[in-house]
Amino acid sequence: MSNMAEPTRISLAAIREKAGLFGTSADLDEGSSPTVRELSESLSFSPGDGRIWLDEQRMMLVHCASMGALRHEMIEAFGIEHTRAMLTRVGFASGVRDAELIQKRWPNSHPSIVFAAGPRLHSLEGVVKVLPVRFDFDIGAGSFYGEFLWHDSSEDEEHIRRYGIGSEPVCWMQLGYASGYATAFMGKMIVYREVECRAMGSPHCRVIGKPAGEWDNGQEDLRYFNADLFAQSQRADGAAKIVHAKRNAKKSPEDSAQLVGASGSFNVVRHLVDRVASTDATVLFIGESGVGKEIFARTLHRVSKRAARPFIALNCAAIPDNLIESELFGVEKGAFTGAMASRPGRFERADGGTLFLDEIASLSMVAQGKLLRAVQEREVERVGGTKTIPTNVRIVAATNRDLRDEVRAGRFREDLFFRLNVFPINIPPLRERRDDIPLLMEAFANRYCDLHNKQVTGFTQRAVEALLKYDFPGNIRELQNIVERAVILTSDSFPIDVSNLALGETKSQSGGMSLSTAGRLELQNSLSSFTEDIAFVSSTDQPFSLPDHQTEIYLSALEAARGNVAAAARSIGITRAQLAYRLKQCGHRKRIQGQKR
Repeated sequence: MSNMAEPTRISLAAIREKAGLFGTSADLDEGSSPTVRELSESLSFSPGDGRIWLDEQRMMLVHCASMGALRHEMIEAFGIEHTRAMLTRVGFASGVRDAELIQKRWPNSHPSIVFAAGPRLHSLEGVVKVLPVRFDFDIGAGSFYGEFLWHDSSEDEEHIRRYGIGSEPVCWMQLGYASGYATAFMGKMIVYREVECRAMGSPHCRVIGKPAGEWDNGQEDLRYFNADLFAQSQRADGAAKIVHAKRNAKKSPEDSAQLVGASGSFNVVRHLVDRVASTDATVLFIGESGVGKEIFARTLHRVSKRAARPFIALNCAAIPDNLIESELFGVEKGAFTGAMASRPGRFERADGGTLFLDEIASLSMVAQGKLLRAVQEREVERVGGTKTIPTNVRIVAATNRDLRDEVRAGRFREDLFFRLNVFPINIPPLRERRDDIPLLMEAFANRYCDLHNKQVTGFTQRAVEALLKYDFPGNIRELQNIVERAVILTSDSFPIDVSNLALGETKSQSGGMSLSTAGRLELQNSLSSFTEDIAFVSSTDQPFSLPDHQTEIYLSALEAARGNVAAAARSIGITRAQLAYRLKQCGHRKRIQGQKR
């Protein structure tokens, strides 16, 4: 008879608890990594070459008075609302970067300790002293609540010095930081509000953070994080183009796609789009495949004075050379075999609106010459036609190649290049705007849950960390595909885990996914620490037993640390909670209880 036990049931609560998907302020352990001392050791000064480093990130010391002067100049030049929006986005980007640093440097620490490291690091950076009141989170379920007290806020001091006590909270950059840190940690948009502020006469500042959708009038907060939403909220009622777009019941999914982002580079691009939108200048979007060039082009059209007229898109790489002329300029009946009726081309169909030419570098030299004449003369002639047709079209082109290199190589006409390169906008790849990844993850997850009638609860911490570290050679399009696939693979009421971020063949593997040194997702050959930590419990909740060699490792580490469970856990690269749990399974509860006393 076999000695193997009967198959046991996996407790969902046990899985989530051991995976570290949730935690509270009660889980805080001052002895667990990262401690304040360890955070301090991450900060180093290099006077010889004029650099300050926080782990791998370059930092700088700036006088608070100088920041106060900059803040004052911005308020006087742009007004309070614009200044608040800009400083909030700067703080958000800083919070996301610190969250990435903590998760990368201490990947095995308990989530509560990792989350609490953000406020500690913010204090270390000299911005404000942070004291936690309460925080509860469940990454898998997407629930979050955080409440903190801020003492001696540097933003408050400088604002009060110049403007005195007022009626509105003013810690805008700090709110952005807290929101960015929690958003990167949770994998969904978390918004903090300042409910008490020293600039309003309170003895300290008090902030509360919750998922954006749980706040009343949450859109009022979100507009400060997204330049697109803020710009729309600031436009006057005369912006009929936006009203028209909202009322257009036949708009395509691409038309309704909204730009999502909060990074500095995203907002630079969005600002350039706003600046050129009111003109008729030709725009050239440059960027890798998948960065969202067409969505930016559609946004440009939507906020321009041509919004009420058509937006016509043409992928130049998808049209054969012998058909490109008829596609662009139209064809008259009988012009060639099969031309049974006259048909307008893209120039005519876009009259009064915008013509978007994607993958412009793929056009042949002959097609480039014909396009040059249409752009230059602002008139077209149908294939087989005898009369010229005037056009009023704004040209927006896009390419994933360097057109200057194409010109030097003789593959692109120089005169056409100068016609198109009136207002170039370079869209950075996703790996250079990682601050946008959490927002995109949430937006895509919500979209595909609705599309596929799924009820995925969010992302696990491991999934969030993996996506933040991945280099995304396919950019936003790749992230979109990954999230859609993960939503389909994940069971309802469960969070998306790392194993669901890859193709379906990972189901047959024993492990999930890991990151290679190049930053790519790869299959693991062995069980992950997540599956090692799952509590396999039967209906009678009988604990499992650990192999003897693992028990010896844990006991030896505990002995070397003289009974200090937190120190022993650090020495073998796991969390205190993990080690305490494993020791309990070995029957060593007395040692742990004795150490606590």
